[in-house]
Amino acid sequence: MELQCRPLIWNSKDVDEQAGQSRLKKILGLEEFRNPNVWRASIAEVIGTAVLTFALDTIVISSLQTDTKTPNLVMSTIIAIIVTILLLATFPVSGGHINPTVTFAALFCGLISVSRATIYILAQCLGSVLGALALKAIVNSNIERSYQLVGCYVTTLVDGPDGSSIEIGLTNGQALWMEIICVFFFLFASVWMAFDARQVRKIGRVMVCFIVGIVLGLLVFLSTTVTGQKGYSGAGLHPARCLGPAIVRGGHLWDALWVFWVGPIIGCMAFALYVFAVPRQHFHVIER
Repeated sequence: MELQCRPLIWNSKDVDEQAGQSRLKKILGLEEFRNPNVWRASIAEVIGTAVLTFALDTIVISSLQTDTKTPNLVMSTIIAIIVTILLLATFPVSGGHINPTVTFAALFCGLISVSRATIYILAQCLGSVLGALALKAIVNSNIERSYQLVGCYVTTLVDGPDGSSIEIGLTNGQALWMEIICVFFFLFASVWMAFDARQVRKIGRVMVCFIVGIVLGLLVFLSTTVTGQKGYSGAGLHPARCLGPAIVRGGHLWDALWVFWVGPIIGCMAFALYVFAVPRQHFHVIER
C-alpha cells in the first residue's frame, strides 16, 4: 500500500476560531464549577461576608445610639478597622473579595472567570443573609424597626406635621449617581492596589488591606454626611450587604434595592474602561 503524505495546511480562519474559542473558554471558566478549591474559597466568602454584614450593622446601630456629637466619624473609623481585619483574614483563602463590587471589578478587568465570579457573588449574598439573620436574632423589635436592620434605602416615610406620612431622602437618580461615584473612587483609590501584584509586593499585603479599609471608611463618612439628607442610608458600596436585610426584613427595603446593585455594576464597568485605557505602568517606572 502506498502511503501518501499530505501537507499540513493552516487555515487562518480556523486558527482565529480556535483562538476565539480558547478566549471564550477562559472567560467563562466553566471548569471552575468542578474545582473543589474554588468552592473552598467560597466558604471564606460566605463567612467573611456574614461577619462583615453583622459587624457593620452592629457598628452603625451602636454608633448612632452612643451619646456622641460625631457618630458618623466614629462609625466610619471602626468600619475601616473591621474591614482591614476581615480582608487580612480572607485574602489568603479567597483573595479577600467579600463584596460583589470587588468581584464585579475583578471580572470586568479579566482577573477572574465568569464562573468564579458567579460562585463568589452567590456566596457573598448567602453570607449577607446569614449576617442579617444573626443581627435580627439579637436585637429587639424596636431597634429592628427603627434601624430597619441597617438595610439600604433611598427614602423613608416619616410623620408629617398634619399627621400624614411624607417621604424624605434622595431621588433614585441622586442615589444612583452617589453609588457610581463612590464605587469608582473606591476601586480607583484602593482596590486597584490589591489587583496590582507590583503594589502588593512593594508596600505589603497588610498596608494594602489597611488602605482599602481606610478608603471604604472615608466613603461611608462622606456619603452619610455630605448629602445631609435624612431618610437616605448612604452609599451602599456593597450590593450583597443591602440584599441581606431586604430578604430578612422585607418591606420598603426592596423599593430601591436596584439602585444599590446597578450603581456598583456601572461603577465597576467605568473602572474597567479606565484600566484598559491606561498603560500597565508609567513610562518612567522601570521594573527591577
